[in-house]
Amino acid sequence: MPIALDNPIYHIVGNAADQLGVRAYAVGGVVRDYFLQRHCTDIDIVCVGNGIDLAKATAKSINPNIEVHVFKNFGTASFIYNNAGTNWQIEFVGARRESYRHDSRKPIVEDGTLQDDQNRRDFTINAMAVSVNSDTFGELLDPFGGIRDLNLGIIRTPLDPDITFSDDPLRMMRAIRFATQLGFIIQNETFEAIQRNAERIKIVSAERIISELNKIILSPKPSIGFKLLYKSNLMDIIFPEFSALKGVETVGQRGHKDNFYHTLTVLDNVAEKSDNLWLRWAAILHDIGKPATKRYDERLGWTFHGHEVRGSKMVKRIFSHLRLPLDNKMRYVEKLVLLHLRPIILAEDEVTDSAVRRLLFDAGDDIDDLMTLCEADITSKNEDKVRRYMRNFQIVRQKLVELEEKDRIRNFQPPVSGEDIMQTFGLPPCHEVGIIKDAIKDAILDGIIPNERTAAWQLMIEKAAQLGIKPKE
Repeated sequence: MPIALDNPIYHIVGNAADQLGVRAYAVGGVVRDYFLQRHCTDIDIVCVGNGIDLAKATAKSINPNIEVHVFKNFGTASFIYNNAGTNWQIEFVGARRESYRHDSRKPIVEDGTLQDDQNRRDFTINAMAVSVNSDTFGELLDPFGGIRDLNLGIIRTPLDPDITFSDDPLRMMRAIRFATQLGFIIQNETFEAIQRNAERIKIVSAERIISELNKIILSPKPSIGFKLLYKSNLMDIIFPEFSALKGVETVGQRGHKDNFYHTLTVLDNVAEKSDNLWLRWAAILHDIGKPATKRYDERLGWTFHGHEVRGSKMVKRIFSHLRLPLDNKMRYVEKLVLLHLRPIILAEDEVTDSAVRRLLFDAGDDIDDLMTLCEADITSKNEDKVRRYMRNFQIVRQKLVELEEKDRIRNFQPPVSGEDIMQTFGLPPCHEVGIIKDAIKDAILDGIIPNERTAAWQLMIEKAAQLGIKPKE
C-alpha cells in the first residue's frame, strides 16, 4: 500500500540508498505518527547495510557542510535537516537483530534483515516500515498488523510479550506511556505480561525510568498512566511513596478519602491548565506526606495535620531516588507543597489584606502557579462547596493583584537592611538586629506602615528604643 511521504528528505535518502545499492526504510514513530496525523520531526531510517555510510552519503547530497554525528559503538549516525524553517532530526542505522542476557537490558547486536529489525521493535504500531527506494517508494511493510492496532487503539507487542519485556524491561514503561499519550488500551495478554515481569524493571537505570515517567506526566490525562503503573505493580517498585497514598481506612462509619485517586484528580486538573512539568510534580506530591501524618481523633475524625510540612521535607529524597534535578526545580516543588494549604485556608475564612500580603511574600513569583494548584485541589463532589471555594479564590486573586500594585510585596526586600541597622546603632550581627528587621517586615506585611524607606526607618528607631538601643554618636 503506497503512502504519501511529502517531506523531500525521503526522496533524498532514497536516491542516496539507490546509489549505494542498499534498501532503506522509514521506520517506527515517524510512520506511526503519519497515520495518527501527529507532527513528528524525528525520522528514523533503517537500511539493510551500513547506516553510517548512508547517513554520510545523504548529508553530502544535501550540503557537503552538513555535520554528521557518528556513533560507531551503536552503528548509528544522525544530522539535522532544515526544510521550510523546520529542523528535522534524521537518524540512520543498519538493520539488526538483538539478543539479551537475563541480567542486562543491553542487547548483543548483529547485522540483520528488515524482518529481524521489525521483530525487535517494542510494539506493533512501532514496527511498521515504509520504503524510500525509488522503485518501491511509499510501500508499507506491516507484518504485525500495526495499522489494525492503530485503528483499534491497541498497544500490543509483535512477538511473545514475556520475552519482549524480559529482554528490555523499559518497554513496560513505554507501553504505559504510549497508552497514556495516545489514549490507547494495552492488550490483555500484553498487560498481563507486564504484571508478571514487573520486577525486571529493577535492572533499568533510574534515568531511563524517569524519562518515561515524565512523558506520562506530560500527557493530556496523566492519571491514565498512573493507574496503569499501579495496576501493573510497577508503581510499588519505582515510586512506592505514591503507592502509599492508596486505600481508605475506616473507624466505625468514619473514613477518609482515597488520597491516591484524589491526587490523580488534582494532577489531571492541573494538566488541563498548565503544561509545566514541575507544577504537575507539585500536584503529584502535594499530599505525599499524608500517610505519615494520618491520625484518628474521636472528635475530629481522620486528620493529616502538618502533612504539607512533612511532604515538603520528603521532596528532596523522592527527587534524589528518582534522579530528578536537585536544583531550583526541586525547590519550586518543595515551596508549592509547603504552601498548598495557605490559599485554601484563606478561602475558608475572611480574606484579609494582611494574610494575602504574607502569602504573596512567601510565594513570590510562584504565586500564580500556587493558586492554580490550590484551585485544582478542590475536588469535592459538593457543588455548592466548590462554587464557594472558587468564588473566594477569585477574591484572593483580585486582592493579590491590588496589593501587589499598591505595596510591591512580591519578592520584596525590606527597605531598611540589617546592614543599615548595624551601622546606625553600632551593633555587630546579633539577635537584636533580627528582632528589628522582623518588626519592620511584619509591619509592612500587616499594612501598619507602607513599603517605604522613611516609614521603615522611623519604625527602626522606635523599635530600637523599646529594646534600649540608642543610635551611635
